[in-house]
Amino acid sequence: MKKTLSLLLLLVSFSLQPGMAQQYAPNWESLNTRKIPGWFHDAKFGIFIHWGVYAVPSFAVVGPGGYSEWYWYNLMTKDAGSHKQVQAFHEKNYGKDFSYAAFEPQFTASLFNPDQWADIFRRSGARYVVLTSKHHEGYCLWNSPWADKAWGRPWNAVTGTPKRDLLGDLTNAVRKAGLRMGYYYSLYEWFNPLWRSDKQQYIREVMEPEFKDLVTRYKPSVIFSDGEWDLPDAAWHSPALLSWLYNESPVKEEVVVNDRWGSNTRGHNAASTYLTSEYGSGMEPGVIWEESRGIGQSYGYNRMENVNDYKSSHDLLLALIDIVSRGGNLLLDIGPTADGRIPVIMQQRLVDIGDWLQVNGEAIYGTTAWKATRQWSPGKQPTVKKASYMAEYDVVKMVQPSKEHANIEMFFTRKNNDLYCIVPAYTPQLLIRNYTAPAGASASILGSKSGIRLKQQGKDCVIDLSALHPGDIPYKIFVVKIAGS
Repeated sequence: MKKTLSLLLLLVSFSLQPGMAQQYAPNWESLNTRKIPGWFHDAKFGIFIHWGVYAVPSFAVVGPGGYSEWYWYNLMTKDAGSHKQVQAFHEKNYGKDFSYAAFEPQFTASLFNPDQWADIFRRSGARYVVLTSKHHEGYCLWNSPWADKAWGRPWNAVTGTPKRDLLGDLTNAVRKAGLRMGYYYSLYEWFNPLWRSDKQQYIREVMEPEFKDLVTRYKPSVIFSDGEWDLPDAAWHSPALLSWLYNESPVKEEVVVNDRWGSNTRGHNAASTYLTSEYGSGMEPGVIWEESRGIGQSYGYNRMENVNDYKSSHDLLLALIDIVSRGGNLLLDIGPTADGRIPVIMQQRLVDIGDWLQVNGEAIYGTTAWKATRQWSPGKQPTVKKASYMAEYDVVKMVQPSKEHANIEMFFTRKNNDLYCIVPAYTPQLLIRNYTAPAGASASILGSKSGIRLKQQGKDCVIDLSALHPGDIPYKIFVVKIAGS
């Protein structure tokens, strides 16, 4: 046993050496023989967390693309869209000569309670959590000696001000709460001296060993890669790194990976990676995809956002339902404060979603898209911009009756022989067009003890709700289950 353990430790140590990913010669054809584990498709709902030094200034211009985690880049880059506003804010509040690194002592995480975070995530109904292990600023939330060496200063949460393995502590708490844990990892770092002087050396001596240490030490269920756009996948050595992940890493059977591994990979439907959209219009059934967005318009905490900039619990729930009806997952982001608190308004949104899922989760978890993802009212359907980034897609407007265009009357999901009709608002009679329920099928409202009946009316199925009383339907958005369909 001791010899076997020694050999395993030797192999792990060997695999973590800089440049070792180059020993492989895989390609996407071989990588795609490894399919995405089924747990991810069944989970449907995850929590994203953007937390780093950028939580100290916590500033961005409010609006689409106003990401506070990009503070340093916007401050230093003159051609950035919000450079002047960020520069003015910085000089007014911190002074012209105040460096970004000087924010780090204020990133204290002094009120961080991982068990409380995990409890909120559990209560939200999410099935997995994805934490920014390292964003484009390069600051790591675990003890990365590669970060400290490359930056020439303490640039991780253990050697830096928090003096704590923030990533490890949250990982333990999340798993104890019964959820899967994953990590966002930025391949590049804006102002890392080694990245700016020699990209290949940075990849060999920082990115590869640091990534392998993260995976080997903390064993993630999800890897959300990002910051890939400067180089193609071959330059990042991505095929080799993924080959190690799929074939040799301790999470080779479980880990799920996104599509951001090079300037030529995002948006391509590879069998071994899932597609990502970001404040986008999402995708249609037939691919495995995930939409990510914040509760507001930023991923990191932005002090400039007010209550009007935050989606209501109702609207976030509609987003989840819409995405799941089209076969996707929602990765909903929160931005904690620099001292380690999840803003109460964000906690409330998550708990509200979880309350609804307690009653109606049967129509979400483990479902697949039906032949129709939604039913529109008669009339002209509104034009939807198809884009994976900043699509100005608003499902809330699509469910509202309008004289100008048709509206969505219900969404559909399916599980085994059951059809779920998710209805945005009460109507005395539901009409499922061009659908014939099989003989013996029964209808019920999830969370309600009141009986309802269905009948066939020509080509349509009619469900009469007119006899229900106030309180018979537990939520404004409710689910009619047609069992045996």
